[in-house]
Amino acid sequence: MTTGIAVILFPGTNCENETLRAVKAAGMEGKMIRWNSNENLEQYDGFILPGGWSYEDRIRAGVISAKDPLMEQIKEQANNGKVVLGICNGAQILVESKMIPGLQNVIQMALAPNINPFVNGFYCTWVNIKSNENKKTAFNLTLKDNEVLPIPIAHAEGRFTTIDKHLLGELIKNDQILFRYCDKEGVIEDKFPINPNGSLYNIAGICNKEGNVLAMMPHPERASWQHQVPSMQSYGDKAAPGRKIFESIKKYVKNQKGF
Repeated sequence: MTTGIAVILFPGTNCENETLRAVKAAGMEGKMIRWNSNENLEQYDGFILPGGWSYEDRIRAGVISAKDPLMEQIKEQANNGKVVLGICNGAQILVESKMIPGLQNVIQMALAPNINPFVNGFYCTWVNIKSNENKKTAFNLTLKDNEVLPIPIAHAEGRFTTIDKHLLGELIKNDQILFRYCDKEGVIEDKFPINPNGSLYNIAGICNKEGNVLAMMPHPERASWQHQVPSMQSYGDKAAPGRKIFESIKKYVKNQKGF
């Protein structure tokens, strides 16, 4: 049996090809699905919303795509345990569609403009993240405890924030903050450049309580091949670390199917 992943294409998405390549490199089958197609989503094991500027990020990033009827279908599939990954603009869509953090049927967070001392607006660089070792989800099954992933970011509005004074504590209690920005040794400090965008609690990625939906700002599809990642000597001829997130999705789906 194979793992079939649908890569969702909205108008303005521009990372769909790299994402599909990463899906296939991890040993899964993948297909590009347009927002206005009539595909039966039940045939897929999971869904990835790639990065870009869907609908030119008009009004605010991700909000128009979040209102598309397709997102209601994806939400239904997620409620049935299927995996959903939102990368960069895809993360913004998941937040705007209320799927992340998913504790109430309202928008609980925002991905606000970056704050850093040197660049106003779009910022592209390599950062480091590590996953929450206390929670095994569809996205970190193949990661070692405290493993640090070098990974690129490329966004203007990637700062996780909220006006809900109690939400951060709730997310920490639920172990929903799955990825945090850190230095290359895994030390988490809330300062630039370790925290590249001023994100609350150094948040790089948040999952739902069940662990099958993830919104992350860094781009794992851009760190899936060895030659793309700086200082990769320690990885030898293995795939680059970003691919582990896709390999984890594959493992999760296999576990769900019981094979």
